[in-house]
Amino acid sequence: MTTGITASRPRTSLPRALARIALGAFLLLAGISHLTTNREAFQAQVPEWLPLDADFVVVASGVVEIALGLALIALPRQRVLVGWITAAFFVAIFPGNISQFVTATDSFGLNTDLARGIRLLFQPLLVLWALWSTGAWQAWRAARTTDGARR
Repeated sequence: MTTGITASRPRTSLPRALARIALGAFLLLAGISHLTTNREAFQAQVPEWLPLDADFVVVASGVVEIALGLALIALPRQRVLVGWITAAFFVAIFPGNISQFVTATDSFGLNTDLARGIRLLFQPLLVLWALWSTGAWQAWRAARTTDGARR
């Protein structure tokens, strides 16, 4: 039985490839800003209940974002796996966005509940962007169809 992660890579279209590269660039820039200009702003988003040093979380997530950004751009043959990992990363950092909303923490110009709430709506779109642009969702569906036909 194959999974969407190990299934053969679907062919990619130019719009998907451009979206994957754009997401990679976005993650690269965000990761660099974690380590430099926005380090303090990102620390404000680390949930207080997380039993880790806020600066460590910001640095670690910045390094992960840089690695994912580079992988999205430089490893097109691994795009399906990288897509799943990127989507999982976006899910993993979602509690920080929820915490910022619940605690009404001002950061990145998000200084109203409405602004913080709108930002929450964009996190699922990042997950979908990662899955669509890398063909990860398409590979998973193709594997399900293939596995279902074998039974």
